[in-house]
Amino acid sequence: MEEAQKILVVDYERFNINVLVDLLKPSYKMMAAKNGQQALKAARSANPPDLILLDIMMPEMDGYEACRQLKADAATRDILVVFVTAMGETSDETKGLEVGAVDCLTKPISPPIVQARVKPHLALKRNMAELQKFIITM
Repeated sequence: MEEAQKILVVDYERFNINVLVDLLKPSYKMMAAKNGQQALKAARSANPPDLILLDIMMPEMDGYEACRQLKADAATRDILVVFVTAMGETSDETKGLEVGAVDCLTKPISPPIVQARVKPHLALKRNMAELQKFIITM
């Protein structure tokens, strides 16, 4: 049996963290952080997440800056980032994708949409890792 993949939820509102953790914990290992600095620390840990659900609007360091730093660091650049935000303008989503996110979800979240978006991103990540192992052993 494959080990469950790990998701880090980053939001300064505890309620938003709880909603996403409760939704996804039956299928994934879950972690939480309340700000960008905690997210970077978790991403750089010995057991980093496979995917980060990252709020854009946070005090001190917004999600865009946290994503920029993740993508600039060789140790964390391959972690998938999905923005989860109340900001619904096309320009907000475009900016998120430009700084390195693979997807954007809007708040209030739709549980089936969150699950439907997270699952293929993590499946692709797992398949890419298996392909890399295969290529290395050739």
